[in-house]
Amino acid sequence: MIPFLDLKPAYAELKPGLDAAYARVMGSGWFVLGREVEAFEQEYAAFCGTRHCVGLGNGLEALELTLRAWDIGAGDEVIVPSNTYIATWLAVTAMGAKVVPVEPTPAGPNIDPGNIAAAITSRTKAIMPVHLYGEPADMDAITAIARKHGLKVIEDVAQAQGAKVRGRRTGALGDAGAHSFFPTKNIGAFGDGGAVTTDDPALAERLRALRNYGSRVKYVNIERGYNSRLDEMQAAFLRVKLEKLDEWNERRRVLAARYDDRLSGVSGLGLPRAPQWAEPVWHLYVVRTTRRAELTKALDAAGIGSLVHYPIPPHLQQAYADLGLPRGSFPLAETLADTVLSLPIGPHMTTESVDAVADVVRRSAQ
Repeated sequence: MIPFLDLKPAYAELKPGLDAAYARVMGSGWFVLGREVEAFEQEYAAFCGTRHCVGLGNGLEALELTLRAWDIGAGDEVIVPSNTYIATWLAVTAMGAKVVPVEPTPAGPNIDPGNIAAAITSRTKAIMPVHLYGEPADMDAITAIARKHGLKVIEDVAQAQGAKVRGRRTGALGDAGAHSFFPTKNIGAFGDGGAVTTDDPALAERLRALRNYGSRVKYVNIERGYNSRLDEMQAAFLRVKLEKLDEWNERRRVLAARYDDRLSGVSGLGLPRAPQWAEPVWHLYVVRTTRRAELTKALDAAGIGSLVHYPIPPHLQQAYADLGLPRGSFPLAETLADTVLSLPIGPHMTTESVDAVADVVRRSAQ
């Protein structure tokens, strides 16, 4: 059996540090917005290369609260990828703003900067690129467009903690970076968690109020806020994992290179190809095939886990039926939804397991 992702080995590897973190928090008697959150915010900001980090309840709220902090809402438009997880769209519409989808590049999963300018109107306030599968979007091109039109840029970094664009880490490439620490992420908590990284002190200050009921001083509420706080226990655990993040991402790169080698030349199989300027962190290893059902069946029969990220693009979800975007509206996103398949990858997977997966994929193609 080769699971799609096994989370148990992470605890086995980090047990002394994680157990010490647990004991430290329990012994402190302080569980919300304390020293562990403050320390993690400082350490994670330093890791990303930003001046500020604000710990939040989850990745979706990191996106939402950033938009709220910029006063983006009803009557405004936000450019989003057509090919993404629905959370990207949910954050925009939760604020009352309108999503304006833009197709991915023909060669990769991320938003095509070449199509963004045509989507900008007088109502556009922000661009929200997603670093899908751990492959960073072309942030230099995106930010150049944003600066020309006076737009904010918020990176969705949920799948790409530690990735780089021309040597700079994701989360530090736009006006803000929204991070998810869901357990399956490259740096995942043992529960939900999120954060926003930014160089903007005003944004960071407002986020700190918004996450805590709109309050900076206890019982003094300066605006209508939220309850979205990274708790002390998860922050303590994340501090332990952060020390391993670069190493674990490097393990993922080794496995991705092994897949590339073992799957090269397989008929009808499209392999991921990152641009030369990008340093992916391989949150997922995603192939493309028109024979997905047959390949999935072969993998299942061999006891190998696989998943589709994502089978239904946001514009075809019932949640967005009111937008009136029928099949054919975004053909590139729809084609990806019909053909992508994620193979197992993770920092505790072995190269032998990669070889076993590749053998099944090769046999299935014959």
